[in-house]
Amino acid sequence: MKKAVSRLWKNWVDKVEAWSRVIVPSEREMGVSRVWEVVIITAIVCGVIFLLVTCAHDIVDFHNRLAGHPMLRVLAWTGFSWTILSIILLAARTIGWFSYAAAPSAGEDDAPTLTVVIPAYNEGHMVRLAIDSAARARYPRGKLRVVVVDDGSKDDTWEHISAAAAEHPGVVIPVRQNRNRGKREALAAGFRATDAEVLVIVDSDSVIAPDALLAIAGPFRDPKVGAVAGKVSVYNLSQGFIPCLLYVNFLFIADFMRSWESNFRTVHCCAGALMAVRASAAKAVMEDWLGQTFLGGPCTIGDDRSLTNFILLSGLDTVYQRSAVVRTVVPATYSKLCRMFLRWDRSYIREETRFLRHVVWSRPLRARIFAFYDRFVTNTYTFICYTGIPLFFINVESKAYIPALLLAYTAWISMFYLLYYLRQQRLNSAVYAFLYPYYSVLTLFWIFPYAALTLKNRSWMTR
Repeated sequence: MKKAVSRLWKNWVDKVEAWSRVIVPSEREMGVSRVWEVVIITAIVCGVIFLLVTCAHDIVDFHNRLAGHPMLRVLAWTGFSWTILSIILLAARTIGWFSYAAAPSAGEDDAPTLTVVIPAYNEGHMVRLAIDSAARARYPRGKLRVVVVDDGSKDDTWEHISAAAAEHPGVVIPVRQNRNRGKREALAAGFRATDAEVLVIVDSDSVIAPDALLAIAGPFRDPKVGAVAGKVSVYNLSQGFIPCLLYVNFLFIADFMRSWESNFRTVHCCAGALMAVRASAAKAVMEDWLGQTFLGGPCTIGDDRSLTNFILLSGLDTVYQRSAVVRTVVPATYSKLCRMFLRWDRSYIREETRFLRHVVWSRPLRARIFAFYDRFVTNTYTFICYTGIPLFFINVESKAYIPALLLAYTAWISMFYLLYYLRQQRLNSAVYAFLYPYYSVLTLFWIFPYAALTLKNRSWMTR
């Protein structure tokens, strides 16, 4: 018996290692060994299977508990149908994550002309770090420019920009606007100041890795690529608990999700911390992007997601480049965290509506199917959580059952976060991967509904 089990385990390890060599051509950048990866992949596969079995058991249990509540039974079956669809989506995303491979970086000889555009408003000394990281990045000197736009700052931001321009003559080009016009106008001023082939947007509170520019320029060898998303990480990890939690969140969104989306070349949001666009495509949509309105007013937030949608509508693809890394400053307090998520959710609702109404139907058939399925399952989750759970809690006799079930499923989400995290990182900070879903459920649950009720609020809130 022991020999049979040992033989089965060895066969499974050999298959996973062979699978890893095929679908994960290079994960050394993640700092994990092949043995570790086999263990994590095995745990993820077992987790998905066990989740399916648990879900089937809960369907029967819920059906029995809801005897005499026909309307709640319908809602329960709807919820569990969604659960099955979401597990299928989780499996598809996981396979997409495993199979993702970054495009080769641009070489010194074939690198396109490139301009980094950094919009800044009241950023202080941090803008100098952002400029220096771009100006000192590895890229052919004659092909690189850094345009920094001071959007009417009231602090010493302009002094830092001027000092950086003096240190990097011929590379850093300072532009100063006479008043605060908003991030889109600042970016547009930077776009107009260059005739480069590729425009790279870097936030003024973000620092790029030395190889980030060569990496993010690589996918533009393909003429169908219109925009490229970089990998976003956290700069200020030492500032406490919340930045460490956001590191987990960024790892999940910026790597897991965008790796999956990149497989069908429809990355939904190329984040503004590090985003590259084909200059001809950006300038073709710039006036529409600048003039975008929503609910009767100008759009002043969500510029990155909006520009991504405009690029997709133009018929070009958006992809993710894991090897292009940026570290950005994130909120270190709960109040600032809430304001950031409120801004993100307001722009998410606006641009997600636009994506589902127009963008998804303009994509090629394969991308259309994957993108629509992804967004349908993701967005119905919001409806189920904010309507189904309260109704169950009101009507089910055992009031403790619903919170217990919610916490149980949160535990499952935490375990998957932990496993996905451990595929890329070591154990010393893994506790944050387990805690983040609980923190999100218990302290951030109110963000989305409040954002939906205050869509007309267009303020940045973190400046």
